[in-house]
Amino acid sequence: MPVPLSPLALSSLVTTLRSAGCVFAEDEADLIAATAAGPAELTAMVERRVAGHPLEHVLGWAEFSGLRIAVGPGVFVPRRRTEFLIRQAAELAPSPAVVVDLCCGSGALGAALAAVLDGVELHAADVEPAAVRCARRNVGERGRVYEGDLFEPLPGSLRGRVDVLLANVPYVPTGDVALLPVEARVHEPLVALDGGGDGLDVMRRVAAEAPQWLAPGGSLLVETSERQAARAEEAVAGSGLVPRVVTSDEWYATVVIGTRPFPGRGVPSSISPHALQAMGEIEDGIPAPGGPGTSRELRGPARLGRLDGDRAAGRSAE
Repeated sequence: MPVPLSPLALSSLVTTLRSAGCVFAEDEADLIAATAAGPAELTAMVERRVAGHPLEHVLGWAEFSGLRIAVGPGVFVPRRRTEFLIRQAAELAPSPAVVVDLCCGSGALGAALAAVLDGVELHAADVEPAAVRCARRNVGERGRVYEGDLFEPLPGSLRGRVDVLLANVPYVPTGDVALLPVEARVHEPLVALDGGGDGLDVMRRVAAEAPQWLAPGGSLLVETSERQAARAEEAVAGSGLVPRVVTSDEWYATVVIGTRPFPGRGVPSSISPHALQAMGEIEDGIPAPGGPGTSRELRGPARLGRLDGDRAAGRSAE
């Protein structure tokens, strides 16, 4: 049962949260009061939030793509901006579809996509035991969740059958991790944030192996930052996939998509010249028409965005 608060008590709670640096103090106060089972739990939740714990960890859930996703300590919180990736995946998925969610964290991406598609065969994997436990709770009977590094724990029978490969890999450059909001760098697993020297180490590993798992016409979708998009596109192209970049200004989101060509078919003309060069499809200096696609389908800014691989959260950075 929600904890009923008088106007004075609610105002005091808002003041406490705002003093702790919570930008959306009014919204957070309402959510905490609605989630707490009683006065004692309310006090404990406020104390945790003031101490810098992510709001979603305090609540025990995060809203994502219309679902309430369970999250807990040590689990990466799904970012609202990543809903843009789900939109792109839903448009690409056939019916029925084989879907794999790598670096799945809480399992939010796979669960969200399965919720909007019919006949999904869903497989998810993460290297973090806490994330795997959480993902199994969120995925439930929609699919199976495995513990292990990237493709390693997946059944071999999936090779060449995957229609949609979701890979929300870490993409914060190692040198920028210290600049993240405290609630991310302290309370979320480093393996879910640190993408290596330029932020693309894990993405390159996924792209290199993806063609072995994708079905002809199947697509890999990865989220990245705008400044990393060209290098990410080149890595995807270098693995033999046909790349394109899709962006949303409203959600501050950039998604790189790589599609496995059907045998005997040419490369679409919309692929940018530098990506074609990486694929070895054209000679240096010979242009191809078109370039990375841009999508502005979503309306309204995300409440929690991500700055170079992490959200500009509902708390001021420390």
